[in-house]
Amino acid sequence: MACYLVADMHISDPGLFREFVEAVPATVEKYGGRYLIRGGKFEVAQGDWTPDRVVVIEFGSMDQAKAWYDSPEFEGPKQTLARSSNSSFIFVEGV
Repeated sequence: MACYLVADMHISDPGLFREFVEAVPATVEKYGGRYLIRGGKFEVAQGDWTPDRVVVIEFGSMDQAKAWYDSPEFEGPKQTLARSSNSSFIFVEGV
């Protein structure tokens, strides 16, 4: 079953965050992921959710998504992300 990583990102250091953005696509691709949403304009339809940036990545399975998230390739970018933003990630299984 497909698994989607949904990220809610509040960027505090845009320069450092750019390093994260440049480093991550190769790691996502290596683990079979593909971006469905990567930033872009959004509009809140209901509620008070106001992220700075929304990202959705599709993986083939929950195991594949977790393997990417816990991978040595993503460890450095993950540390850069922590220093440049306040971000929340969830994994959601779906169609």
